[in-house]
Amino acid sequence: MEILREILGPSGWVERTREFGLALRATRSPGGLMVVGTPHEEPWHLTAHLGDEARLAGLPQLAPTLVRWTPAPDAPAHLRVGLDRIEQARRGETLFVVTEEQAPAPLLERVSDARRVGATILALDGGDPELEGLAHDALAVTERAPLSFDGAQHLISLAAGETGRRPGLRDRLARLLDRVSGPRVPSY
Repeated sequence: MEILREILGPSGWVERTREFGLALRATRSPGGLMVVGTPHEEPWHLTAHLGDEARLAGLPQLAPTLVRWTPAPDAPAHLRVGLDRIEQARRGETLFVVTEEQAPAPLLERVSDARRVGATILALDGGDPELEGLAHDALAVTERAPLSFDGAQHLISLAAGETGRRPGLRDRLARLLDRVSGPRVPSY
């Protein structure tokens, strides 16, 4: 994964996923980070990685809850959490929507309701303007992105578990200047 980070460094994706990881860690309580996908694509793999990162980094607030569209009644407790969990969302919790396809209307309605009660909405998507319009922060992996949707999920989970120092004012200003002035192109 470090090789991928090195390759993607100049593109801005590493910094962007680090910012996104910080947003995920802002959830206040264990189980308050809800991860949901679509009826056809459940983000169980990303959820498992976030769970590992929470455990390894000692960040209990990062321990995710996988929200499923149609959980089996006889599934283990951690796999029986349905969409009604989103309806119970509250301030201090985070709803992380992960979908490469367009978010279906029932999901968008629930996301809107969760936002209205104060939950933080984050999205990793394939370029869904409606979902991104509801999100407090969104990261779109489009066809032009230098990595795959799966690769972005791995970078985000890794960044979420980083416990290094938070960027200071100088770091944030430098990042802002880089964004304003455009990419640095090395000359050879």
